[in-house]
Amino acid sequence: MTEQRREGIVDWWDRERGYGFIVPFGDIDQIYVEAGALEGTHVLSCEQHVSFLLQFTGGRLQARSVQP
Repeated sequence: MTEQRREGIVDWWDRERGYGFIVPFGDIDQIYVEAGALEGTHVLSCEQHVSFLLQFTGGRLQARSVQP
């Protein structure tokens, strides 16, 4: 079964620390994302549109395979 990509907007990104949060379209909760989960880029910008997959890691949802 293929996972469905989700879409959202980058709400916050710390370039120095390499992590931030995405607000998925249709959801209220922010999703944590770290630089290692990015594909095709090394940084994100606030209000940037992205697509991603979700995974449950360390007791919380995280974005992975994040693409601009």
